[in-house]
Amino acid sequence: MNDAATNKLGWMLDDALKMPETRHAVLLSADGLLMAHSERISVDDAERHAAGMAGLQSLARSAAEFCSSAETTWRQTVTEFDDGYVFLVAAGPGAYLAVSATENVDMEAVSFRLQELVQRLGKELTTPPRGDLGGVR
Repeated sequence: MNDAATNKLGWMLDDALKMPETRHAVLLSADGLLMAHSERISVDDAERHAAGMAGLQSLARSAAEFCSSAETTWRQTVTEFDDGYVFLVAAGPGAYLAVSATENVDMEAVSFRLQELVQRLGKELTTPPRGDLGGVR
């Protein structure tokens, strides 16, 4: 099966990357499986990064008690590197969105845009697929 057929939500990730200084985006499941990826990243790299982001999210979630209590809900992790940032956010039940950006990115604008995208993705991830609409009921 070709990538276009399996990457049905990729266009939404590409839309989020229209912001200056953003690089790549992946949508992943809690167990690290790739659900969608932006156009600027290969499937192989997206799958590898999805697995890594699941581990990062798990580590961040396990630190909840350090923040306040073990029951605290994890929402977002931002990791800084010499060359930029990785934003990792909750994107619905069992789904996470990761975006990489350069060191010059407007972090507040990206965080806001990701929350908007999470709202859109949440609707897509929870809407059941339509059945055959050819028949009249």
